[in-house]
Amino acid sequence: MTANRLFSARPIVGSENSLLLRVLIQLMVSIGIIATDVAAETQMSLWAVPLSLVGATWSWRQRQRSQVGIKFVLAAALLLALFHFFQNLLGNLNDTRMVLAELLVEVQAIHTFDMPRRKDLGYSIIIGVILISVAATIGQTMAFAPMLLIFLALALPVMVLDYRSRLSLPVLAIQRETFQGQAAALPVKSLSKLLVTALALGLVVFAVMPRLPSYQVQSMPMSGSLPISSTFDASKIVNPGYQSRGKSAQAGQGGSSGQGSSETKEDPDAFDDSNYYGFNQSMNQNVRGVLKPKLVMRVRSQSPGFWRVLGFDRYTGQGWVVSKNDEAKKVQRPGWSNKFTLPNPTYPKSRRIVQSYTTVAELPNVLPALTTPDELYFPTPEMAVDREGSLRAPASLVPNFTYTVISQVPERDPEALTKAGENYKISAVRKDLADYLQIPETLAAKLRPFTEKLVADYTLSQVSRETTPLDNNYDKALYLAQYLKQNYQIPQDLVNLPQVPANADLADWFLFRCRGDAQKNVQGVSQECLAGGYPDHFATVHTLMLRSIGIPARLAVGFDPGYFNPFTGMYEVKNTDAHALTEVYFPRYGWFAFDPIPGHPLLPPSVEDSQVFGVVKQLWNWVAGLLPVPVTAWSAWAIGGIISLLITIWVFCTQGWFGAICGLAGVVVLSFGGWMLFRSWRRWRYGRWLRQQPPMEQVYQQMLGILQRRELPVRQMYETPLEHWHSLDGSIGMVVEPIVLAYVAWRYGGEPQNVDYLRSILLTIKSRNQYSNSDSRKVNYANKAGI
Repeated sequence: MTANRLFSARPIVGSENSLLLRVLIQLMVSIGIIATDVAAETQMSLWAVPLSLVGATWSWRQRQRSQVGIKFVLAAALLLALFHFFQNLLGNLNDTRMVLAELLVEVQAIHTFDMPRRKDLGYSIIIGVILISVAATIGQTMAFAPMLLIFLALALPVMVLDYRSRLSLPVLAIQRETFQGQAAALPVKSLSKLLVTALALGLVVFAVMPRLPSYQVQSMPMSGSLPISSTFDASKIVNPGYQSRGKSAQAGQGGSSGQGSSETKEDPDAFDDSNYYGFNQSMNQNVRGVLKPKLVMRVRSQSPGFWRVLGFDRYTGQGWVVSKNDEAKKVQRPGWSNKFTLPNPTYPKSRRIVQSYTTVAELPNVLPALTTPDELYFPTPEMAVDREGSLRAPASLVPNFTYTVISQVPERDPEALTKAGENYKISAVRKDLADYLQIPETLAAKLRPFTEKLVADYTLSQVSRETTPLDNNYDKALYLAQYLKQNYQIPQDLVNLPQVPANADLADWFLFRCRGDAQKNVQGVSQECLAGGYPDHFATVHTLMLRSIGIPARLAVGFDPGYFNPFTGMYEVKNTDAHALTEVYFPRYGWFAFDPIPGHPLLPPSVEDSQVFGVVKQLWNWVAGLLPVPVTAWSAWAIGGIISLLITIWVFCTQGWFGAICGLAGVVVLSFGGWMLFRSWRRWRYGRWLRQQPPMEQVYQQMLGILQRRELPVRQMYETPLEHWHSLDGSIGMVVEPIVLAYVAWRYGGEPQNVDYLRSILLTIKSRNQYSNSDSRKVNYANKAGI
């Protein structure tokens, strides 16, 4: 007999015979594979799931035989999988999660052909858990949620069956009820309750769990490569929606001249309804149209913010242009690292914010990022940074492309910015601020007195009220932005909004087309004419108003944060989130954004807006929308008061030793008070439960409570009333004997009892202070020890 036949004839010791366990484990692993496919948008499940099913069927049929020949074949297949893993690893060193997931899928498919024992099934369970975890880390949509629910619904019975298998208990079936030696029924009802409970607790924990702003990894997420068709021209901006019309080429040619007369020669009627027109080297604000909403990217960031794309410095009369486009500087990264170190100024107060961007649609080659990017993780060998701090890639961003930016975002401190002053000459950061004061002379002659009058009128009104006037640039920027929001509107029909005449100025047309004179009362708006314009026109006018009174400003374009999905932890950004806003320069503190567009927050979200409890905040907003306004207002007042009180207590306790001692004493008092309240609540709950019981049950439970308080033997859960009574030898046993015997006769025999007599015995037990407890304890311990 050959060795193969010898080993094949020997049965496998401890083979797992539960078909239900095998089927559920196979389904659970298949769900893990499919979830990974859904999250990563791969197609591994097309071959892995069918192959695993074939392998599981083979393993079930051959579970009692040792397949030595098959084991050699499987070992060779595992070596091939390992070779394939190392090959993929070398090409994806930046993000190895999917490489490891693919290895696990291959190992699982091979492993299913040889899992006769329970511990072999345990390996498959572990692989399924790892795969669903990988899917959770890379998933960016809600498509992962159903897979997680199905996985949990399968995991609960798998744990029950696996535990019974470890204890060598009878195999469970799905529907059969049984006794010893036969298959027992799977507790479907109990598992359903457990599933609902687990989901409820999981959602509660998920809602209250803080989203702390911390990245512990140093290898930031990014894609493996980006297709580059030609040499990198740092002065060229490629917008996919306008490239086919030659607009990008025009922009690139006009950018190097510095004056850019060709930038505004685009056809104003040529509007792309999928791509924002401002992501280009020139920005013609005479275009008319409305974007069709489309998801363009997802962002995982430690803080919300304006995902800035471009900055413009030169105003052309009907749009904007990057005047010094040829000054964009190329930056190269080391060959051994994917990290670019970007040249940027440092500011007194800034916060390090990590952002990972994943594109859903094709985007221009200018990268969205929070202001002042410091590090960039990108797969190309070189990048470019223009004078306005925008990042440019060698090619446009393709769908499903990921990169990471680390920005040193300046913190907005209103008190410090109001004291920043106007001494721009001492600024070593920006020596060319004259470019950010540029405004056509014909417009300046009309706009400067209009803006100065607005500021002066507001200052006079505040002086009469004995409040703070507009005596600093920060307050002026805020006031002018708020003025535009309140006195100008966005038309309902943007497509048919009249275009600016060819010989007219955009800001002049926006502000004064409904007014007879610039010096007219600022409230005297004609009712026949709708003052306002396109949303981006508000940012243009705000920027020029600031420039007209000597405040350096520029126009910036980018995306609003978008919708924050609390389940994925990502901001979902659409093309309709793109717009322009104003950036104002403050000496020593850098550029800060203001949004004058009606319906937008005056100050864009920034590092000050924490999402640590973002899920709770969204849940409260949803609940508040359903409540009456007075209830919502009162709740907001109460919550605000509690938060203010906690902040006050914290500040007091952190002020020296006296505050610390008082804080410690307060913690002790609150802890003791909480413990007393808990004990009172337990007594009240027990009394409420006791009052709902039959009279005989009340007497018996009161007797057990008295014995427990007298430190006599307590009835254990596994003891019957008679067993517990036998442990109470001595005088106490004789006293409680009538109560115990009456309870047994009533509980198990249905015999009526004289409850009033038993209650008199109970009063006797309460009145006596001492019993022969020592003897009874000795006898009880001896009985339990088997002596």
